[in-house]
Order: sequence, then C-alpha cells, then structure tokens
Amino acid sequence: MEDTVYKYFELCYDLLPFPIEAFDKKGFVFYVNSAFSKKWGYTINELNGYSYSTDNELVKRNIAQKISEVFNSQKTLHLKNYIDSRLLGGERAAPFLKTTIFPATVEGKDFVVLFHEDQTDIILAEEEVRKARDTSKEAERLKDTFLNVLSHELRTPLNIILGYSTIIKENLRDKISSEDRIYIDNLYSGSERLFKSITQMLEFAQIEAGKFQMNIDSFDLVNIFKNCIEPFKKKAAEKKLDLATRFEEENIFVDIDLQCVEGVINNLVENSIKFTKQGYIDIEVTILKERELAVCKVKDTGIGISTEYLDHLYRPFSQEDLDIGRTFEGNGLGLAISKRYIEKMGGSLIVDSIKGVGTTFTFTLPLAKIGKIERLKRTSGISNGLSRILMLDDSGDSYELIKAFLKDSYDVNLFSAKEFHRDILSSEKFDALIFDVTINFWEKGLEIVREVKKAESEKIPVLVLSSEFLQEKIQQFRSAGADEFLVKPFAKGDLVSMINKITVH
Repeated sequence: MEDTVYKYFELCYDLLPFPIEAFDKKGFVFYVNSAFSKKWGYTINELNGYSYSTDNELVKRNIAQKISEVFNSQKTLHLKNYIDSRLLGGERAAPFLKTTIFPATVEGKDFVVLFHEDQTDIILAEEEVRKARDTSKEAERLKDTFLNVLSHELRTPLNIILGYSTIIKENLRDKISSEDRIYIDNLYSGSERLFKSITQMLEFAQIEAGKFQMNIDSFDLVNIFKNCIEPFKKKAAEKKLDLATRFEEENIFVDIDLQCVEGVINNLVENSIKFTKQGYIDIEVTILKERELAVCKVKDTGIGISTEYLDHLYRPFSQEDLDIGRTFEGNGLGLAISKRYIEKMGGSLIVDSIKGVGTTFTFTLPLAKIGKIERLKRTSGISNGLSRILMLDDSGDSYELIKAFLKDSYDVNLFSAKEFHRDILSSEKFDALIFDVTINFWEKGLEIVREVKKAESEKIPVLVLSSEFLQEKIQQFRSAGADEFLVKPFAKGDLVSMINKITVH
C-alpha cells in the first residue's frame, strides 16, 4: 500500500517546480519531490528516519508544534518564514520560504503536506526598492535643506545690497560725478541680475521637484499689466521704442496666482525690450468669452526666433546661440518657468516668430467666476489712505531698509518680534503689519500671526517678509492668516505694491 500512496504523491507533485514534502502521522518524512531535493540537497533515501518533531530548528521556532496542529485540526496553515536544520547545514545561505501546510488523506492514511515557495528574490528585490526609496527620500531631504540654506544665505544679504543700491542710486544720482554714477549703476544692475538668476533657479528647482503650489485668487488683469509695465516705460524710452497697450475692457478679472502672472508679464515684456533694437512693443489683452479665457499678447519688432529653435524655446537654460547669451545676458530659464506657471494656472503659452522680423507671445488665463467679478468690481480702486505701519523684526536686519523704502509715504514703527504682545494693536492704530521672519523664528512667527488674526476688532492686514521660498512653507503663513508673503530680495516697487494690495477694502 505504501508504494501506491507514494506513487500518488509522485503523480501529484513530482513535476511541480515548488519544493514539496509530506510527513506521516508519526512525524517522519514520507515523500519529497524533485524540486525539494534540488533546493535542500537531500533525496528521500537520505532523509530516511528524519522527523519534523526532532528537528531542533523546527522545535525552537515552534514550527513543529504548528505541523502537529494541522494533523489534529485538519486545517490549512501558512508560515511566512520557514526554516529547518536541513537548510542550515548547507554552504549556501538559507532561503526565505513561504510555506503552506495542509492535511491530506490517501488510502485511509493521514499526512501533512508542506508546500514551499521560495520568496528570496522577491524579498531581496523589495529590500532594494526600500533602500532606493530611503536613499531617494534622503537625497530629497538634503536637496531641500541645501535649497533652504542657499536661499536664506543668499537672499537675505542680497536683499540688503539690492535695497540700499536702489536708495543710493535714487538719492545720490545728482550729487556725484558721472564716473561714480556708472559705478552705482553697475552695482545696481549686477545685484538685480544676481537676484533674478537666483530666484529663477530656486523657483525652477521647486517646480521640477513638484513642490510648487499655486495660491489662486481673483485679480484685475488690466491693473496687473499696468503695474508691471510702468517700470519698463523708462527702459523702452531709453531705446526709443514705442510701448503701446490695448485693453478690451477697463477691468478683466481672472483666477490666478498673482506673483506667477507678474513674473510671466515681467519676463515677456523685459525680453521684448531687450531683444528689440528699433520699432515697438505692443501689449494687448482681450477676452475669449466662449472659452472663458483672457487672451494676452506681447508683440515686438525684435530680432525674432529661428524656426529651428522654436521647438527648444521652453527648455531650461536654453538659448538660440552663445552670441545672443553674451550680448543680451540671461540664463535661459525665464520662458521655461513662464510656460510652467501659465499651464499650472490652466492657461497656455504659445509663440509666433519670424527671424529678423519680430516675435509675438500669446498666453491665456481663466476668467474669474461671475460672483467674484461682481465683488471685485465693488472694491476695485478703493484704498484706505495708509499712514502707519507696525513692523515686527526678530533679527533687526530689514528695518532700516524698509523704513528707507517707505519714508516718503509711511510711518514705519519697529517692534521686536520676540517681545510682541497683542495689546500693541489695540492701544495704537496701525494700517498694516509687516513681519520679517527668519527661518529660526518660523514656528514662533506662525504663532504671532495666528494671535494677530484672532483680534477681530483690529482686522489688521499682515505682510510677511522672508528669504524662505518653498511654497509649502509659505502656505503655512497663509493658513495662519497672513494676507501676503514677499520673498527676499525684493525691489522697492514690489514692497509698495504689496502694501497697497493688502490695504484695499
């Protein structure tokens, strides 16, 4: 009868690629298939007299008892990491085995069958994936740390350099020699160029890492264009270029991230002036009502772009040729960032250009919803006559610069952020709060903003200044109640424009 039973096991299991063994009621091995002999290195004859109940490893790991339980309960059992003394006796490392133990009755005799699956390759692969994931997370963490440190260590001092060079340029232009004016102009233009390059590189790194978050709100696009274009009028006049604007309506309200749109407009207009030697720059904003889009065009009569290069136009650090880079300066990031900004806001950016004739950039932005438009029309153009500003500064680096920027229009009162208490707001009347926050004062700064916003009676708007540029960090202050966030370094016009914005009722 034993031969008949053994033949039954052979017919069922011998051709299977999985190691299989069967034990009889007394605990002795009765059958092993070819896959088992290959993996363990033992034939059935060499295992004569082997019992699971006397295997030290099986007893120590409580597996022997579990096999006996299957005999008694006649229920299937699963083990995640099976190992016995036979596996440990070889020269090779023991595999990771997933084992199914189930009862079987053949010709009236009870057996327990162990069905082994080798999980070694899967587990090792999962471990490699885990290590790669951990390595990737660590690399991402180090990159974020590096960008944060780089941002703070470059932006904060650069803000001082750029700010004071602006003041010196404005105040001393008529009091110094022409040679000294050239020095000051070079200092300012160099600082401005460095500021732009650093900002673009950090923003592009953030976009590519998928960490750039939009702060969408409703704004008057016409007003944004007018504010952005104003500083460029002087540059256009210096090159004897006509800078014309055409707006289809007096107000065109859109749902956008303000800073992103300002960056796109500034980049396109600056490029048009930079690459145009003679002729004009024409700016047009219309509405495509059936698609609920605002359509913005910036057209120039500049050097144009070759057909061959148009496909590469939006690649980062891309320039048509090295001579253009040396002649006109630039790092090739402006258009790459602009395109990504526009697309994240639900619009598109396209270009039409003829080499030697000119270029037209067209971008679209989604119109604001009707309810928002009505609200914005009621509030458009009304300001509150700002006169006094409370400034909180935990480091003392920015106060003198802010005061110098705003001295012609506002009375800036400094107070230490470390000693701030809300009673200051109720005892004196302030039209806005400017809060300069360093990374080391971040959590405390969030607490202060929340505390300020709890004072419903005062309802003072809050502008946060910081060298921090990561959107998830900026969003923390917006969630705490800050009305706006201005990243260092910034120009005088940026600060004044932001104050005017947050104090509109």
